[in-house]
Amino acid sequence: MPAARSPIHKTHRRKERPQFERIALLLQGGGALGSYQGGVYQALAEADLHPDWIAGISIGAINAALIAGNPAEKRVDRLREFWETVSKSPLGLPGHFGFEIKNEYSHRIINQLQSIGALLGGAPGFFTPRLPSPLIFPPESIETLSYYDVSALKATLLRLVDFDLINSGETHLSVGAVNVSTGNFVYFDNDCCDLTPSHVMASGSLPPGFPATEIDGELYWDGGLVSNTPLQWVLDSEPRRDTLAFQIDLWSARGEIPRNLLELESRQKEIRYSSRTRAATDQFKKLQKLRRASAKLLERLPGELRQTPEAELLASAADDKVYNIVHLIYRSRRYEGASKDFEFSRRTMEEHWKAGYNDCVRTLRHPEVLERPDDGHDGVMTFDLAQDSRE
Repeated sequence: MPAARSPIHKTHRRKERPQFERIALLLQGGGALGSYQGGVYQALAEADLHPDWIAGISIGAINAALIAGNPAEKRVDRLREFWETVSKSPLGLPGHFGFEIKNEYSHRIINQLQSIGALLGGAPGFFTPRLPSPLIFPPESIETLSYYDVSALKATLLRLVDFDLINSGETHLSVGAVNVSTGNFVYFDNDCCDLTPSHVMASGSLPPGFPATEIDGELYWDGGLVSNTPLQWVLDSEPRRDTLAFQIDLWSARGEIPRNLLELESRQKEIRYSSRTRAATDQFKKLQKLRRASAKLLERLPGELRQTPEAELLASAADDKVYNIVHLIYRSRRYEGASKDFEFSRRTMEEHWKAGYNDCVRTLRHPEVLERPDDGHDGVMTFDLAQDSRE
């Protein structure tokens, strides 16, 4: 099936690369919501905004591997192939039901049925129910201590991702996970080690649904248990560079007051997994303002003062780099409910993909998003134009 298209897609194409030293793509975790990131990436690819660095957690790590592990001209097709594979119902439930859903109540019921289908039958090419269930028969090891078996995901990654290309370093790739024994958050990075399907799967090993993944004798769980957003990892990296960062979040910190128990559960899930993206961005803006102020102050100091320990300490933190952080955040519909991260039906996958594509197109219509801040600015510009509905 060809990638989804929009009649307005030509309005976001660009002929020249933005004047930044680095383009970063930051992909949050969120299970079945991850097809939103596929739609965003399609729009970025059409605009020739190919990332130099991709960092992902959980489903974001899988999408990141699909992008970094393929040449630019094949990336959207590989993303589509993955999402079309996992959105085929293993229980034979129709993906589209053959009719238009006209009200919120009907949509909620259909989505709940589809999510139950994923709970009972898994998602093709991704995960299958573990038999016998660990609720009935205790597992032999922590590697089988889960409700689902994810060996199908390893086969899918090997089929759709070129790990030799990833490890060539052509595109910088980082995926986050949590060490089960220490509780420490770690990033597996192709700058430091060769990445394998296990590193990607470790980032998405969310218990108790999925088992821990062993790497070099250590066990790892889903990075979202500690932080679901790789923003800080990229922005704090050294050497620092002028960066255009696209932050693609699947959980919105902002939301409406819930009206019932289903919406209540969904809202608390959004708050838990949004990882306070805006707070992290605000903190970085304040830090970068101090770094730039330090750099300007050091330029004005006489030579003898620059040799003092205090000035040398300031110099180690001083920085005159600039950053544009572009937020693209999926805003779920009320009918989706708390099961939206494991509702893998084809209809819903297409809805998420289209939402990501259209949000990115609307954002890229605004040229200021891609313009490097001038030297008189504090160094960090943030944008959330899809939310603001600016046209």
